[in-house]
Amino acid sequence: MSDKPSSLMQEATSRLPDKTLKPLTRIRKIVLTCLGIMTLLAAGWLIKIAMTPATVIGFTGYDLSLDFFQQMEIGVSEEAEALGYNYIRYDQAGDETKLVTSFKRLVEEQVAAIIVSPISPEVLPPLVDSAHQKGIPVIINDIGGGDSDYDAIVISDNWQGGKLAAEYTAHFLKGQEGSREVAIITVEPSAVYAARRGDAYRKTIEAEGFKVVAEISAYSKQEDGYSAMKLILKEHPSLVAIFAENDPMAVGAANAVAEAGRKDIMIVGFNGDKIARDAIAAGLMQASVAQDPAEMGRITAILADRLIKGEAIIFDDIEKREIYVPVEMVTLQNINS
Repeated sequence: MSDKPSSLMQEATSRLPDKTLKPLTRIRKIVLTCLGIMTLLAAGWLIKIAMTPATVIGFTGYDLSLDFFQQMEIGVSEEAEALGYNYIRYDQAGDETKLVTSFKRLVEEQVAAIIVSPISPEVLPPLVDSAHQKGIPVIINDIGGGDSDYDAIVISDNWQGGKLAAEYTAHFLKGQEGSREVAIITVEPSAVYAARRGDAYRKTIEAEGFKVVAEISAYSKQEDGYSAMKLILKEHPSLVAIFAENDPMAVGAANAVAEAGRKDIMIVGFNGDKIARDAIAAGLMQASVAQDPAEMGRITAILADRLIKGEAIIFDDIEKREIYVPVEMVTLQNINS
């Protein structure tokens, strides 16, 4: 008899359940399932690592409806992401309460660094202290630090900007006879760095033989700039020039001057915002001192990275921990450059 099973036997055997292979199949399925679960867990863990606070830079902005702060936010976000960080932003929308709540939220989330452009610098001291207690560095972008213990502040060279504005005013009015009266529309008193613009303008323009006859705060708002200008025109009809410490106020003032039918008053703003460039192109303003908010944002992100890594920072004013960004005049001649 042949040792080989018959074809019938082979067929019958093939129909029987393979009790030897089944356990192996089950084990294989279990192993594959476990591997799949481990892969998913690993992926989730990697996502968690990618979003841990140590890799996040947070920004809370003064008012992101304004062109200046929109550009600043773009600079912060693009540089933070280029440096390999995740990024969170909050908009204070010109509201002190939103400044406080957004800053506290960033501290609670234990981000790696906080960049803030504060609507109300005076509320910063306890907020900055709470961040430092968590080991979170704080960089101020513009406006002011409110006597807080910030790690660094990035501001435009405001004194140089005010000086440039005054020199341009004096040059523009050179040879013009008659009144030498000028006025300054200032930002809110808490914006101590922006106040340097008016201080430099006043010192420089008076050295050129002009007299500052009025200084009124319009709290950085276009509508308040309009109201302030109407009041100044009423009290000082012989005015020949206005310097506004930011562009929204300058545009508001320009609208009031145009409404009054006065074409003999020159207006210089500060920021280089689109609204000011449009007003210059339309002949409503003569100039603006242009800041570079995107560059300011970029620099604050670089500073955040260095502070996170414990690297040294070079300050323009080491005592006040200030870093200055250059400014330039924007006129009809270079408005499109």
